[in-house]
Amino acid sequence: MTTTFTSSRRSLVWGAIASAAALGCLGAQAQTFPDKPMKIIVGAPAGGSADVIARSLGEGVSQLLGQPVIVDNKPGAAGLIGTQELLKAPRDGHTLMIAVNGLVSEIPHVMKLPFDPMKELRPVVELARTGLLLVASPQLQVSDVKGAVAHIKANPGKISYASYSTGSMSHTLGLEFNKLMGTDMVHVGYRGSPPALVDVMGGTVPFMFDGPATSIPLVKGGKLKALATTAPQRMGLLPDVPTFAELGHQDLTEVVWMGLWTTPDVPAANQAKLRDAVLKVMQNPKVREQFAGLGLEMGSGATPDELSRSLRAASDKQATLLRAIGFKPE
Repeated sequence: MTTTFTSSRRSLVWGAIASAAALGCLGAQAQTFPDKPMKIIVGAPAGGSADVIARSLGEGVSQLLGQPVIVDNKPGAAGLIGTQELLKAPRDGHTLMIAVNGLVSEIPHVMKLPFDPMKELRPVVELARTGLLLVASPQLQVSDVKGAVAHIKANPGKISYASYSTGSMSHTLGLEFNKLMGTDMVHVGYRGSPPALVDVMGGTVPFMFDGPATSIPLVKGGKLKALATTAPQRMGLLPDVPTFAELGHQDLTEVVWMGLWTTPDVPAANQAKLRDAVLKVMQNPKVREQFAGLGLEMGSGATPDELSRSLRAASDKQATLLRAIGFKPE
């Protein structure tokens, strides 16, 4: 029997053939990926939390995918040096980056960039998350948030709070605190947590919203007071410190998360293979114990699309808070 193809039927057939070929290529690509050594860029110095996590993940991913994983530290410029290194690399999934969400949701509001992180970066996995701590000088006769609010209101216009960077969550949490509590703390921006914490410990600046990696050792050493955390749950290393939500201030629940990033144009099959491998490594009890030792919770398991939506929402919120005080990027 002879079959006659019309023009439209030919188009359908060739379209089906093309689709099958494309799917075949993607399948073959996923099977062969990775086919060379991989690199994880860390936009922070060796020895920090991001570096420790990168090396732990790199070891596990290497075992699962059968290729060496190199950790390449590129600190500086709030993670932008590492980001530019990622953007210069081939877009095939062999080069990845570990960085915090603020690189996308905060930095673009602080400084003018030659690229749009929201468009150029793609989250693969949320690795770890944590809240910030409201810490106070040990000299203050304050032991909780209620006492802090009373102290600030008793000294109108005289009480300040530090941040580890102007325009960061450490800064805008103070703005939200003022709004919710009816206080008027004055912001003092620093270049990083260490110099800010020196002044908080010394009493020059009474309060600060800071990350647990830098604050917890000082709290445990009696050099700082921890009043509350912005995390959804109490921190494992500071079980006696309440969350703001527990105290009735749900709007002060905020998290910083550390993720594994790539670029959107990396083949979807390669991204999926990387994500699956990393999620398996994160189930390892030794890895989970290591994260807990750093004061971090394991990532939420959110999908890349869910993470992208949360980044957009966080960016919009940050922009609104900074616009309200007339802040403009440098």
